[in-house]
Amino acid sequence: MLEVRGGNPLDGTVRVRGAKNLVPKAMVASLLGETPSVLRGVPKIRDVEIVTGLLELHGVRVSSAPDGDQPDGELHLDPADVAQGSIVDIDAHAGSSRIPILFCGPLLHSLGQAFIPDLGGCHIGDRPINFHLDVLRQFGAEVVKTPGGIMLKAGSRLQGTKVELPYPSVGATEQVLLTAVRAEGVTELRGAAIEPEIMDLIALLQKMGAIITVDTDRVVRIEGVETLRGFIHRALPDRNETASWASAALATGGDIFVAGASQPELITFLNIFRKIGGEFDVQESGIRFRHPGGRLRSFALETDVHPGFMTDWQQPLVVAMTQAEGLSIIHETVYENRFGFTDALRSMGAKIQLYRECLGGTPCRFGRRNYLHSAVIAGPAALKGTRIDVPDLRGGFSHLIAALAAQGTSEVHGIELINRGYENFLDKLSGLGAEVSA
Repeated sequence: MLEVRGGNPLDGTVRVRGAKNLVPKAMVASLLGETPSVLRGVPKIRDVEIVTGLLELHGVRVSSAPDGDQPDGELHLDPADVAQGSIVDIDAHAGSSRIPILFCGPLLHSLGQAFIPDLGGCHIGDRPINFHLDVLRQFGAEVVKTPGGIMLKAGSRLQGTKVELPYPSVGATEQVLLTAVRAEGVTELRGAAIEPEIMDLIALLQKMGAIITVDTDRVVRIEGVETLRGFIHRALPDRNETASWASAALATGGDIFVAGASQPELITFLNIFRKIGGEFDVQESGIRFRHPGGRLRSFALETDVHPGFMTDWQQPLVVAMTQAEGLSIIHETVYENRFGFTDALRSMGAKIQLYRECLGGTPCRFGRRNYLHSAVIAGPAALKGTRIDVPDLRGGFSHLIAALAAQGTSEVHGIELINRGYENFLDKLSGLGAEVSA
């Protein structure tokens, strides 16, 4: 439990390192190489700990220098002794993460088999693994369901294939990339996700010796190779953490410099941040975000896959929008249950109404499926401290922002979920002048 005393602007500097949505996948990619890999910019987050443990269970040697000697967050990954891990150990270690599904392609290439335990992750909507299993079957893998999970087997080398995704799923795109690079022949992926983290993964795989072409209209072609080498790679900065701190500055009337933040991956977010009334300054070493004073402006927004407005940016920004003048409308088109976190905001005094209708023109999968996936926010609202239970990673950090913007004291329970994607967030909050105590 975290006790938060709100009502004060956040002011100061925080640093972001490599993206949570890239670093764990880059670690998995090290399984594909025949020589060691070096990954830089690695944050100390729970997802990295989980993948480190899973890699070690499969015989990969993972080492890092202490921050005092190596402040860059550098990991060394050596797959020389890769082996099948214990099913019991894998299941026990990976219960809170969905990353194990991405081990399948690399392990099928190296060992001819892979085990997937029951998968966890944030409860923000339906994220089935059937995309992944269908893709792996197309490559030639045999899928066998067991009481504790799923066993996959490959009797011979996996074969390149043609894959068309019905939706540009990030996870399914990663699965194809990590499997196709060592499959025999050419793989063509249509409907691919093209998020910056996907492009960074492609750059990393190319360093390893992969041959990958990214065409227009979300078409990716991979020419399989027999062997790959290790990589030396610096992960791109975490744009989601950056947007979260930017939203915190806006919601609390603060001024936060995010060291390590990069502009190109945030252009869509920065446009909205400016339209709302926030100000930012892009500098060589990061981006400064601040509330200039006065009222924020209401707006209408729809989330979408890249290059649209990221769904992960929506939740922290909703908190800031409770302080905007007038009615704001947000249409969520990526995850159907992403507005569950607003219950806590309403208990704090926010005026938020949810709707099943699509309040926007972006093509949406949820309009006729009875999901509360549009929100109307009336502001400004005076938020008051209360008890909060964290529902998921981004929603949890959004609750922290609300508690910091509210008058009075809040009790935030379940903060361990926030550790999945925010490095040293309690120390960072204290450094910004927040009054928090565990």
